[in-house]
Amino acid sequence: MKNLLYLTMLLFLLAVAGCSADEQKQEVSGENVELTISAAASLQDALNEIKVNFEKEQSNVKVNYNFGASGALGQQISQGAPVDLFFSAAEDKFDKLVQEGLIEESKRIDLIGNELVLVVPNDSKKEIKAFEDLTKTDRLSIGTPEAVPAGQYAKEILETLNVWQAIEGKIVFGKDVRQVLTYVETNNVDAGIVYKTDALISEKVEIAATAAEDSHAPIIYPLGVIKNSTHPKEAQLFYDFLQNDRSMKTFEKFGFKGLK
Repeated sequence: MKNLLYLTMLLFLLAVAGCSADEQKQEVSGENVELTISAAASLQDALNEIKVNFEKEQSNVKVNYNFGASGALGQQISQGAPVDLFFSAAEDKFDKLVQEGLIEESKRIDLIGNELVLVVPNDSKKEIKAFEDLTKTDRLSIGTPEAVPAGQYAKEILETLNVWQAIEGKIVFGKDVRQVLTYVETNNVDAGIVYKTDALISEKVEIAATAAEDSHAPIIYPLGVIKNSTHPKEAQLFYDFLQNDRSMKTFEKFGFKGLK
C-alpha cells in the first residue's frame, strides 16, 4: 500500500513538473510578433544596429522600421497608421500626438540629442567655410521646414544669421535629411544643412561648419509607445531596450548625445 501511494505521488509530481516546464517554455518562446517603429530618417543607421541586438535577445519579436520625416510620420499616426512606437527628431511633432491622446506622457522620454552642420561636397571648389558663406552658393539644400525638423532648425539658423531672405530663392528642399545629404553627395547643390550624425556616415561630404547651439531650438529626439499599439508588451520591451547602456553606446557611436 505504501509503495502504491509512493508511486502515485511520484507520478503526480512528474506530471506537475512536466506542465511547469511546458508553461515555462511557452512563456519564453511566446508568439511571433512584428513591431512597427516610425522613426526619423536620421536614426536609420543606429537603429538598424540596435535592431540586430534586440532580435538576438527577443527571437520571437521582429522589428520593422518606417523611416521618414518626423512631421509626415506624425501625420500618419494621427490618421490611424498601425504603429507601435514613434521616435521623432523634434518635440513639437511628438507633443502633438501626446496632446491628441495617442501617446501617454508616462510612456515617453527625451532620449538623445544631435547637432546641425553645414556640409559641402568633397571636391567643392567654392569657398564655403561658414553658414554666412551660403550667399556665395548657386544652390543649397535643407529639409522642408514644415515637415522636416532638420529643415526647421536650418531655417532658424539662417534667420538668426540674417541670411534667410538672401538665399531663400536658391534652396532645394528635401523630403527628409537623407535626401538633403544625397543632393550634396551628388553635387546637385553646393552645400546642405544636415545633422552631424548624417554627415559622419558619408565619405562624400565634408563638414564646413557646426551651428552654434543658441542659433536654433534644442535638437531633441523623443521616444514613445503608441497608446493603441496591438503589441503593448513587446513595444514596452523595445522601448526599454532603446534606453539600455548598450543601445545608448550605439547612439553615441553614430554621433548622437545621450540625454537620459
